[in-house]
Amino acid sequence: MLADLERLIELQEIESKATGASRGIAEAPGRIAALDALLHSATVALDTAKQSLAANKSARNIIDKDLAVAQQRQGKYKEQLMQVKTNDEFRAMQHQIEAAAAEIGQQEEKTLVSMMEADEINAAIKKAEAALKAAQAKVNTERAAIELEVKTDHAMVEAMTAARAKLVAAMDNKGVIETFERIAKVRGVAVARAEGERCTLCQVRLRPAVFVNVLKNDQIVQCDSCQRILYFIPPKPAEAASV
Repeated sequence: MLADLERLIELQEIESKATGASRGIAEAPGRIAALDALLHSATVALDTAKQSLAANKSARNIIDKDLAVAQQRQGKYKEQLMQVKTNDEFRAMQHQIEAAAAEIGQQEEKTLVSMMEADEINAAIKKAEAALKAAQAKVNTERAAIELEVKTDHAMVEAMTAARAKLVAAMDNKGVIETFERIAKVRGVAVARAEGERCTLCQVRLRPAVFVNVLKNDQIVQCDSCQRILYFIPPKPAEAASV
């Protein structure tokens, strides 16, 4: 195989690794932001549940005060009942006692509802606490993994940059580097394997004369369609025999 063609194939592998590592570095802040959002959401859910419990307790205090007032009023009416002298006064006081009893019943019903709500809120708090704990564990683990990946990606970019410089310096024909870079800028991948008389990336059929030249691997040949630099990998003996 032509030395420069072999170097271009290796260069494409280097560029692909560097691109993948750079992409990982660029995506890391977004991944970390997503983890922070998850943790924030779990924290807000717990805070909201605790605020609901505080509101429930405040409402319960008001209900308890209203209940106490109604009970005191009923007790007062019962004391006054013993002091009435006429039937009309007796009936009027009985009416007041019944009204106080009805109010007590309403406040006691509110108390029961408030207690049931408190039970539900406490259950929600426990659930939110468990969710927050799980989110914290997930965030800590995944953040550490992302930071390690970024560190590895930075090392990869540095290594590939050095490998690229060394490979480019060894090129016999410096012009092919310009061709490689021009294609890579447009296509992303500048080197493609040819197989079955086709470019394996754009899948366009190659002219017979072009494919014959690609088979030799002794010159720089470009795909007529996508302009990528083509190379050919001969089948292994066993594969060739089966064909």
